[in-house]
Amino acid sequence: MQKTWLITGVSSGLGRLLAQKALTRGDNVVGTSRREGALPDLRERYPQRLRIIALDLKDQSSVRAAVDRAFGEFGRIDIIVSNAAYGMLGAAEEVSDPQVRDIIATNLVGSIALIQAALPHLRRQGGGRVQQVSSEGGQVVYPGFSLYHATKWGIEGFVEAVAQEVAPFGIELTLIEPGPTRTEFGGNLAHAEPLAAYEGTPTGQTRAAVRGSWVIKGDPERVTEAMIRLADQEGPLPKRLVLGAEAYAGIRKALSGRIAELDSQREISVAADFTEEELALL
Repeated sequence: MQKTWLITGVSSGLGRLLAQKALTRGDNVVGTSRREGALPDLRERYPQRLRIIALDLKDQSSVRAAVDRAFGEFGRIDIIVSNAAYGMLGAAEEVSDPQVRDIIATNLVGSIALIQAALPHLRRQGGGRVQQVSSEGGQVVYPGFSLYHATKWGIEGFVEAVAQEVAPFGIELTLIEPGPTRTEFGGNLAHAEPLAAYEGTPTGQTRAAVRGSWVIKGDPERVTEAMIRLADQEGPLPKRLVLGAEAYAGIRKALSGRIAELDSQREISVAADFTEEELALL
């Protein structure tokens, strides 16, 4: 059955590949980009089934207008993929105030605005699906990516709560968590001005790895194929879809460590409550 997709950030990377795959199999796509002239080759090949809308995620009114226009193009959208985002490399101390504002406005506030704008449309049409592209960095952390993690951990909490809010309306949300993947993401990283003090620290080691020693195993073809399979999957859908062996291992290790730390604090945790006897006297 033909589906209609709304995909943000289609000019490159996972967004472009996902749009191309959806069109190839006969689906409709509304893609967003900072340039309305993006994907000229695909627009020429699929003039009836592809629309490109200019969108600035840092402008919430632009987000709302783009979403309204996207639903107007085809009348119904089955799958929304909130994909547009970028990374920031630098220790928290190194990142400038404008850089902090920009990455939060794009990755977090922009993604929130997109989902907020889509929900009334999805409710009216009786349901739909949202795939929010997060990252393994929404559950694990690397030194030097603190601001990027702030946006990804933030959007994960938002999406998980919203999923509970809108489940009665037939709207399903899934967080997509790829590990490092061979896209333009690394080349498009924003960089903070490095401080000499961090050269021999874990942040410096991350910077060195990004410059050349980090082996990227993630295959964007396989990642996008998994996202398409998820779009076709019968419900209930998973809250999170982890993609990549490194992502799986890293997230499992992080979760196991958090559980172990939580269990070690059990006595301290429960002792912070009023006892049953004390509650009876309040």
